[in-house]
Amino acid sequence: MSLSSFKDFLKLEKKYSEHTLLAYSNDIESFFSFLKSEFKQLEHEEVDYSQVRYWITKLVDMGLSNGTINRKISSLKTYYKYLVKIEVLKSSPLLNHKALKQNKKIQVPFSEDEIKAVLELNINNHFDDIRNKLIVELLYSTGIRRAELINLKLTDVDINQNQIKVLGKRNKERYIPLMKSVQDTISLYLIKRNLLDSIDDIPYLFLTKKGKKIYSALVYRVVKNYFTQASAKVKKSPHILRHSFATHLLNNGADLNSVKELLGHSSLASTQVYTHNNISELKKVYSRSHPRET
Repeated sequence: MSLSSFKDFLKLEKKYSEHTLLAYSNDIESFFSFLKSEFKQLEHEEVDYSQVRYWITKLVDMGLSNGTINRKISSLKTYYKYLVKIEVLKSSPLLNHKALKQNKKIQVPFSEDEIKAVLELNINNHFDDIRNKLIVELLYSTGIRRAELINLKLTDVDINQNQIKVLGKRNKERYIPLMKSVQDTISLYLIKRNLLDSIDDIPYLFLTKKGKKIYSALVYRVVKNYFTQASAKVKKSPHILRHSFATHLLNNGADLNSVKELLGHSSLASTQVYTHNNISELKKVYSRSHPRET
């Protein structure tokens, strides 16, 4: 059975991004390539769980992490749920599948001192330098995702209202306030942006100096280059900046629901992963405030 109708379902009904669609397609196609080579089996509807389990053992033998394997099986599980939904199958072969256990990796956010050091770095007055500074400032001051930043449009920036409109996962809109310092950098960047050639029909805020929309690897490289100058942490990525944004807000007294809305999470459970870093702060508050500790 063709995957095209499934992709249409994910795109049109689930509102998944192109990046997510590609990941799902690759995972599912790799499974059926495996079936073809191992069992000479081409019909998706003939699969049973023993074949899925055999694929899992092969993935483990290849050295893939449990997290990667769980993601692949999750894609496959979603596909078979779709086949049940459209009544191609009565039940999914993965109905009783349980995900592999995996150790949760604690991502260490940048410290407030590291952020301050980066934001105070001296830069040149060139287009690239100002754009890169704005990329870092926006990621940290708003907590937006890398894809959300890349897809920001000029019309999403409202200097008069001191806010930006962000189109998040599943096309969910949210508004995030802008700090004065970030507004100033935006204004400076827009002056430089307007000097680029052939950008009249480009709606996106962030461009390369050739007037093209920026891309994922560029954003990652900008963050890594900036924080290499101020941090010894191994992981330096846009997501760590998002992580730092949430952690610093919580450390400074923001309530969980407010942080949830700013991050664009659909549930508190997604936001609570950022609270584990608060334990050191909570211990300090506890020792200062509890009557038995004073």
